[in-house]
Amino acid sequence: MSGVPAQPQARSPAPLPASAPPVATPLAAMPPVATSLAATTAAPSPTTSPLPASSPAAWPASAGDAPMPDPSAPAPSASPAQPVLLVRDLTVRFERGGRRFNAVDGVSFAVAPGETLGLVGESGSGKTTIGRAILQLLPQGSTVEGAVLHEGVALNTLSAAALRARRARLQMIFQDPVSSFNPRRAVEEIVAEGLAIQGLPRAERTRRVEAALADVGMSREAVRGRRPHQFSGGQCQRIAIARALAVGPELIVCDEPVASLDVSVQAQVINLLGDIRARRALALIFISHDLAVVRNVSDRVAVLYLGRIVEIGTNDALYARPAHPYTRMLLDAVPVPDASRRLVPAAVPAEMPSRLAPPSGCRFRTRCPRAQSLCAEAEPQLRPVPAGQQVACHFPHDEPAPGAA
Repeated sequence: MSGVPAQPQARSPAPLPASAPPVATPLAAMPPVATSLAATTAAPSPTTSPLPASSPAAWPASAGDAPMPDPSAPAPSASPAQPVLLVRDLTVRFERGGRRFNAVDGVSFAVAPGETLGLVGESGSGKTTIGRAILQLLPQGSTVEGAVLHEGVALNTLSAAALRARRARLQMIFQDPVSSFNPRRAVEEIVAEGLAIQGLPRAERTRRVEAALADVGMSREAVRGRRPHQFSGGQCQRIAIARALAVGPELIVCDEPVASLDVSVQAQVINLLGDIRARRALALIFISHDLAVVRNVSDRVAVLYLGRIVEIGTNDALYARPAHPYTRMLLDAVPVPDASRRLVPAAVPAEMPSRLAPPSGCRFRTRCPRAQSLCAEAEPQLRPVPAGQQVACHFPHDEPAPGAA
């Protein structure tokens, strides 16, 4: 991610408040969505594949963008049948050295109000690209197909003014908070920036900034007149969360929000996000390469490999009985604090293939211990397995191994 370089930290950062309350009990998970829709960025295609029963069959017409919500107001009730976000057959193409490749290829999912969906996978699997595509923050020159719908409105069809107004309800927390801040501005100005863009009066901006900072355990007096380089990494991440909360969003994309923090600060930030989600009925998309972290915050998890979802399901089902060999490989790589456990060397190649020339058929077949000739001939599609999740694999672990009697 591009941004201004981080400034040296001050010798005495402001004291951190006590840890936030523990993560709330996950809300009921919403069944995964697997759809097919051929659409372009100019306008969604009028011909769509039928959605499964777990997805809304129709979206209500939007009457325009409502005024920016007050984040301190009680969370509005929402119908559980209507997702706050629906991604249909999303494909994102980039160009490198005169060659085009798919960073994201046919990804579909839905996020229910108050739900946390975890996106996991190795570096280069397309997690951050999906988050940026949802917020329409992709670089120039990229090509987007498919649809990203917020309350039935395709975000990629909105004008610049309409998209700016709607972004108050869709926010993002970046992996490196300091590089996303203007180093010349005071922290209270950074938190209030979105409110100023929306044209709120100064008194209302002050009230909302104080409420957002209080939500993350910081006071306006503690940050008054201070700039980002005068705070620790954990404090800067709290400030980034406050900036996102100030405009009263319905959904926040969290892009590796704890990757650069030490373990104790990670726990504080994760507890903080869980507490805020429970109190405000926020929906979260939590992007991470760390399955142990995702397990603590997510209701459902989507596993990505080379731009495609290879497995998606509820937290409990996916971690208890991973069906895709790639998911099992990721879980086997999670350290376990058990000295008696024997470490088994990985039996698969460590590197992913190039996205410029992905393998035919199943993209994981070059690293998969269960691969057969069929895997090179046909690309597997998401399908349900007995454990309850959906998996894109010809020979998932819930079924007999290839060659078994």
